[in-house]
Amino acid sequence: MEEQVHIRSRNKPDVQGDAHPKALLRTIVEDGDYLRPLEHQHILKADQFDAQTLLQLFRLAAKYESNPDRFSTPLQGKILISAFYEPSTRTRLSFESAWHRLGGDIMSITDRSTTGIAKGESLSDVGEMFNNYADCVVLRDTREESLYEMRDTLRIPIINAGNGMDEHPTQAMADIYTIFKWRPELIKKDLPEDQRIRVGIIGVPDKMRTVRSLLKIFSVFSHAFEAVYLFNDEKDGNDDESLQDFKESGLNIIQAGSSFDELVPTLDVVYINTIAWTGDDFLTFGKSFQLDNNTPFKENAIVLHPLARGEELSTELDHTPFNWYFSQARGAVFVRMALLTCLVHRKGRVLDVV
Repeated sequence: MEEQVHIRSRNKPDVQGDAHPKALLRTIVEDGDYLRPLEHQHILKADQFDAQTLLQLFRLAAKYESNPDRFSTPLQGKILISAFYEPSTRTRLSFESAWHRLGGDIMSITDRSTTGIAKGESLSDVGEMFNNYADCVVLRDTREESLYEMRDTLRIPIINAGNGMDEHPTQAMADIYTIFKWRPELIKKDLPEDQRIRVGIIGVPDKMRTVRSLLKIFSVFSHAFEAVYLFNDEKDGNDDESLQDFKESGLNIIQAGSSFDELVPTLDVVYINTIAWTGDDFLTFGKSFQLDNNTPFKENAIVLHPLARGEELSTELDHTPFNWYFSQARGAVFVRMALLTCLVHRKGRVLDVV
């Protein structure tokens, strides 16, 4: 008899971080009217969304995640241009996976030297050509301004998948979608103070687009947070003016410097990112921060990381209940499925499916 090899199901991991999204699906009351304004819209920044629009997107994402085999053709006949002029694994593949899972077709560009841009063609002209070839564009570029140069001539939606040091809105959406799956009650506006959470963000807002976009998304749901602590060892990495905007939205942001060891036992969520694009290359910040089995996490706390990781996040945590960063990466596919469905006017094909 052949030896049987048992493969652990990817849908039933032994860590807490892949909790089923049906609890979130039950918590959010469906109202597709909030998604209608997204049709044919450009997605440029995290703060262009209001709370109800985001919640309806998350409900649709949870519907996709709860029934991944039930929706396979909403984008059939639609074409996505996936243009990534900066290295990417998770973001590019998750967008392409999302489009494929919905039945659409994809054209990928991963090197600007293979395009007319290398001959001096303007991005506005490239955008004009894209209008003729596809129904949506996802762009990642090292230059912050590229997104806006192309937007000016596009008549199809464009999604910002990371523009230099500026923003990464869909990553922030995936981040808070993960938090809401973990604690669905956080969506309630009348959340009692003793149920609000304390979040620690290890990162540099002025240099990290993921952190900047995350703070913008947090500001939309400021009622869910007792406090948001910023940890880094950069003397000039915190723009007080931009942080003041977040505070005015009701978000209680506290610059905690390098006092992480003292505060970590009180944190419900620890978000860590140490890699930033600085215009010409990737740089690593916050090398003094490291999460591993010796970190005194609060019981039932979760760890998030946009990935790719380095030494700051030990693999020792991968098989612990603190690991929600893999769920974070998985959930990004479903959040992007929801967003893409709405942008190309196909949400009606899925909203009426339980």
